[in-house]
Amino acid sequence: MFQDFTVTARPEQGPPRLAALRKTISEQGLDAFLVPRADAYQGEYVSDRDARLQWLTGFTGSAGICVVTAERAAVFADGRYTLQARAQCADDFEIVDFPAERPGPWLADILPESSVVGLDPWLHTRAEVEALERALAPRNIALRPVDNPVDAIWDDQPGPPLGAVSAYPDDLAGATRAEKCARIAKDLRDAGQDWAVLSLPDSIAWLLNIRGSDIPRIPVAHGFALVEAAGGAVRLFMAHEKLRDVEMDGVDVLPPDGLVAALAALDGVVRVDRDSAPHAVGLALENAGSRVDWAPDPCMLPKACKSAAEIAATTEAHLRDGAAMCAFLAWLEGRLDGVTQGETLTEIDVATALEGFRRATNALRDISFDTIAGTGPNGSITHYRVNTESNRAVATGDLLLVDSGGQYVDGTTDITRTVAVGPPDAEQVAAFTRVLKGMIAVSRARWPQGLAGRDLDALARAPLWMAGQDYGHGTGHGVGVYLSVHEGPQRLSRMSEEPLRPGMILSNEPGYYRAGAWGIRIENLVVVRPAPPIDGGDPGRDMLDFDTLTWVPIDRRLIDADALSPGERAWIDDYHAGVYERLAQRVEPGVADWLRTATAPL
Repeated sequence: MFQDFTVTARPEQGPPRLAALRKTISEQGLDAFLVPRADAYQGEYVSDRDARLQWLTGFTGSAGICVVTAERAAVFADGRYTLQARAQCADDFEIVDFPAERPGPWLADILPESSVVGLDPWLHTRAEVEALERALAPRNIALRPVDNPVDAIWDDQPGPPLGAVSAYPDDLAGATRAEKCARIAKDLRDAGQDWAVLSLPDSIAWLLNIRGSDIPRIPVAHGFALVEAAGGAVRLFMAHEKLRDVEMDGVDVLPPDGLVAALAALDGVVRVDRDSAPHAVGLALENAGSRVDWAPDPCMLPKACKSAAEIAATTEAHLRDGAAMCAFLAWLEGRLDGVTQGETLTEIDVATALEGFRRATNALRDISFDTIAGTGPNGSITHYRVNTESNRAVATGDLLLVDSGGQYVDGTTDITRTVAVGPPDAEQVAAFTRVLKGMIAVSRARWPQGLAGRDLDALARAPLWMAGQDYGHGTGHGVGVYLSVHEGPQRLSRMSEEPLRPGMILSNEPGYYRAGAWGIRIENLVVVRPAPPIDGGDPGRDMLDFDTLTWVPIDRRLIDADALSPGERAWIDDYHAGVYERLAQRVEPGVADWLRTATAPL
């Protein structure tokens, strides 16, 4: 819904906490220390125990790092959060624009030669550490792994989360735990590896057909796992308290504090993901003389390529969610009519109501991320999160951008719709139509197997480029099935080199943002599939395309039909016909009446 933070971190608390941290790192013989917004599992959300950056600085953004020296303290935050960071942090903290500036070069510029920088090896990946080492090496500045000094001064730090774990049904997964473990074991043998270390909670959840409740929004349990290539045996390092309600046949459950000793005792070649596993894992293996093969998490690609059962399950989840979205949009239209007559509707009202419609399905487990409900200038902030301080009333002439999703046992949803408040102006309609043309271009795309997200990203941007416009985020991210709403390795992005494969679910979400005025984004989820053959196509050339999962009306008042090509106009009319066909029988009669109007041909 809207942000609700449980860790106490007011701006005035920052300076005394910063002073205590400086004293501690000086006692440890350090010249600087890094405090990332991260946990040992590199998750998008962190538990209260791991909210060290927030506790120290007051900054509540989803990405950032604080670099503390004896004289300076800098919070590195990207463009989504620079204004937020300045408002939430005391003046003792500089706010540095990331990635224009990065912690490594920044430290190299301000520290004397031969300084020592401390870091918690559980909170940084090997890839991050290597990047820091490259930046600091010319100044002979050393990195030193240390016990986290923030933990030493955080007197009321919460304990680790102990959320209950549940079994995920085999019929929804499409394969049993044993079948998945056998598959991963074979992949390891084929690669000449004897073991794999799993540190990503969603990989462990997928492999073992379990789901957890350690953090909000993502149904995973914190833990580590070792997979043996010889027979697919799994050692799971997770608190037994979490597993009381689930059978773990074939899995050796061990205490979390036994991981380091277990790593040190491994024989053979051990596979570790440089981009996701904690630096501490590599150190434990290397200190024991083990052979480390730095390679991607072996579960990542199998997890990304959904089984037929998973696709069928998430298809149903998207229809259920689509019906809830239609009920919400019908309600919203009535409230927006009231706004034009002087009634009050706020962003928090919108977010709260939308979650209520999803909960009315009696199937919602959680929302899939904190709802973005941004009206007017707040909508121009790409990853805006409403809270009680930023909450804005909807006003006539606004565009209201609502980006939200649900977690259901059979699927994870993510959808964005932008709605006009009163009659839109010509500039809003023109920009919205360009965004729509880009979304349609991706939806209609066909491409040869082997192409990656970078090869399709430009399709979504081309209509905006022709008008001298663009957007600063990727066109799409991967999505799990009752797992993370942001899943790798697949993306629709100019930076993605991962080939798209059948079964991959992605978002298709181009946008345009007029700073200080309004924002536009249209988002559907799509799944990659083998494209059906067409007359005249090259024999033997395998092609792929997208099948749409999201079925919810797009605001027709914002579409300039004359600016659409015949093919684009046919697509949006066919899409809306499909929405009505799929959802009219799933909603209440009054909502069905609204739906009939909302999906009428252009």
